[in-house]
Amino acid sequence: MAVWLVTLLLIGVILVLAALFLHHRYSYFARRGILHEKPVLIYGNTKGLGKTQSVRDPFRVLYEKYKKKAKYAGFYFGMSPNTVLFDLDLIKQVMIKDFQNFANRGNYYNEADDPITAHLFNLDGQKWRNMRTKLTPTFTALKMHQMLPIVVQISDRLVQLLGKEVDQVKASSKNGEASIEIKDWLARFTTDGIGSCAFGLDCNSLEDPNAEFRAVSRRLFTERRLNPIIMGLLNAYPSIGRKLHIKVAPKFASDFYTRVVKESIDYRDKNNVKRNDFLNILMEMREGKDGGLTFNQILAQAFVFLLAGFETSSSTMGFALYELATNQDVQDKAREEVKQVLAKHGELNYEAIKELKYMQQVFYETMRLWPILPILFRQAEKEYPVPGTNDVFEAGTHLVIPVEAIQHDPEIYPDPEKFDPERFTPEAVEQRHAMAWLPFGSGPRNCIGARFGEMQSIVGLATLVHNFKFVPSIDTQIPLKLSKTVFLTSPEAGIKLDVQKL
Repeated sequence: MAVWLVTLLLIGVILVLAALFLHHRYSYFARRGILHEKPVLIYGNTKGLGKTQSVRDPFRVLYEKYKKKAKYAGFYFGMSPNTVLFDLDLIKQVMIKDFQNFANRGNYYNEADDPITAHLFNLDGQKWRNMRTKLTPTFTALKMHQMLPIVVQISDRLVQLLGKEVDQVKASSKNGEASIEIKDWLARFTTDGIGSCAFGLDCNSLEDPNAEFRAVSRRLFTERRLNPIIMGLLNAYPSIGRKLHIKVAPKFASDFYTRVVKESIDYRDKNNVKRNDFLNILMEMREGKDGGLTFNQILAQAFVFLLAGFETSSSTMGFALYELATNQDVQDKAREEVKQVLAKHGELNYEAIKELKYMQQVFYETMRLWPILPILFRQAEKEYPVPGTNDVFEAGTHLVIPVEAIQHDPEIYPDPEKFDPERFTPEAVEQRHAMAWLPFGSGPRNCIGARFGEMQSIVGLATLVHNFKFVPSIDTQIPLKLSKTVFLTSPEAGIKLDVQKL
């Protein structure tokens, strides 16, 4: 009897402590007088995320409901309180003016058990600063100039192979259309581009859609290891996650990229191969020199460069072609510009790319309408008095910048769902707040590979519209529906277009 009483007492104490803990967590914003949506037990404000909602949805709702009432509002990722910023001046303070206090993203990574996750995007503090300084020389204008011929060569190969696919599909089509899943072709193009430019690898994705590089990358974006609630807890309590040896990278991806990077380094060392690429720069930073990189550090940076490079560019190009297909006047204008530039230069060299001003506007407007990262994260390193208020962000406060919601604000972009590249003429850009367009982030922690992503996308788009006309097919989903199962902005069922050879 005594044992049962003690057991019941312990259970009662545990339940009371759990209830007190949950009440304390879920009253975080109420205690501070910060506007917020009422949380649901365990889920917080994420119920439905990944099933009935995509990542952008709850933040669009929060932005539209509270942005005229406050500079920010509260949002619970599971049990983790996050402060969502609405005010563009405050966002500028966080990302640029007071960056030293908000350099961290607060993303979970596990360098000891899951080394592939300790990459530039996730690293915090001095580790991030050191790595950023070392990698910045990789993405200068000179490096882009050197990589451009490789991207052009691969884009020409894309045109050749896509043309064959168009002929085959059209020959067997009952309605004369060549309805093609264009996003997969673009992912294969960017995979080969990144593999060659950064690592000297022939990924062979264009020739073989099931090539190992493409197959592993595809799985990585369709198979989620942990759900958003668990990830929210890991971001809130990273030290506990590391003590429990929790990994977030799928084993198949970790094993594959580890093997590829190791084999590439071993081959270059054995044969004394020197290439002017990303991997060579990483190899030159290896141990043995002051503050040199370990193999695991090289692996992590290689992994994120490959991952970010192919997925963001291919998705952006896919959305761009969808918009061009559904806005033929814009496509015609972009094609005419490409024709004029090619007539002048004879090829897509560096000078020619700089003259594709309208195509650049198409690219920027695509990233406004379809930002691949719908939200950005920052974390306060120390206590921060919020300018213009009596509030204070505590040390460790997680901040969210709702990029997608800002870029669809009708007060910033009239008729925001309309695709209009004229929004990005120099005159139009100058009239807007600097924080009104954030697909690459902003400030010292912006996307380090933004130049390469823009160059690769514009080369690909220019080559494609010069050789093909894109129109909606019977299979085109209008309007596009977004996937609810992945964090990045991605079409639910791909992008199918009727591709016509010119």
